[in-house]
Amino acid sequence: MTSHLTLTYAAISLMALSLVGASSASFPARPLRTGGLLLVCNKNDRTLSVIDPETGAQIAAVPEGGITGHEVIASTDGTRAYVPIYGNSGVGKPGTDGSIIDVIDLATNAVVQTFDFGHGVRPHCILVGPKDGLLYVTTELDQAITIIDPATMKIVGTVPTGQPESHMLAISRDGTRGYTTNVGPGTVSVLDLVARKTIAIVPVVPALQRISISPDGRWVFTSDTVKPRLAVIDTATNKLDHWIDMPGTGYGTASTQDGKWLLVALPIAKAVAVIDLATLQVVKTISVPAQPQEILIRPDGKVAYVSCDYSHQVAAIDLATWGVTLIEAGHGADGLAWAR
Repeated sequence: MTSHLTLTYAAISLMALSLVGASSASFPARPLRTGGLLLVCNKNDRTLSVIDPETGAQIAAVPEGGITGHEVIASTDGTRAYVPIYGNSGVGKPGTDGSIIDVIDLATNAVVQTFDFGHGVRPHCILVGPKDGLLYVTTELDQAITIIDPATMKIVGTVPTGQPESHMLAISRDGTRGYTTNVGPGTVSVLDLVARKTIAIVPVVPALQRISISPDGRWVFTSDTVKPRLAVIDTATNKLDHWIDMPGTGYGTASTQDGKWLLVALPIAKAVAVIDLATLQVVKTISVPAQPQEILIRPDGKVAYVSCDYSHQVAAIDLATWGVTLIEAGHGADGLAWAR
């Protein structure tokens, strides 16, 4: 009996090992992630590219829910991506009014949840609050920032912007202030994110688009999309302080974490301008592919990623050497995010 049982267990063990081997061959184990992921919203493909920034390889192109998403943000733990689905037209133009946010699992690279606002709001820019971890989303048709708890995916508040077409959002490092660009009115709304109210509305130009804030919270930057100049707003007075002359009309901006440089995308010039934040003067321009849009500074401060709309590429700029490496993404590469 003992001999029979021993043989039986041995046979079962061999069978189990055989099955494990077969399973591993058919379904290879997903490698553990040792670094971050670069996320790219592709407007024309209606996909989210998930890219290994070390190799430049696209791991996945995740289909979005129907109409186009322009912007993306990753959860604080790097496990999920949130893509507001804006619509099929430009700001203020007739078209489909988006009403959802796709939630993408970055382990399976699949949409695992769809948050529905319940009505058309054209959700666009989405950020994570640096202190509270909540999601802050521009909802243009509601003239507001909508606040969502990512743990429950429920709305927990709103902040009125007092203006139509509130398209992009920047948040101060302490999480107390928000700044939206209101495209059609050409204004910037200054928001108290704690009291959830509008503090001021700053007139800038007839039309503007993107916005960023300096690491020390002193300046807010937004490009004049008609004239080659950059608006500098003083956050202490909430007034337009001065202009910086540019080598071309600007678009997206981003500061390095050390507060040394501000990078500005120049779509028509096919370049990125580098501004010295100590002097607020342009000191360098870097050639990139056509129509640079958004700029993302990698958390380690070593690389700036620039989405290039017309080329289906992202330009990776080495911030030590200013050298450029190109990464393939999708058609209409636009919004960028980093998942740690």
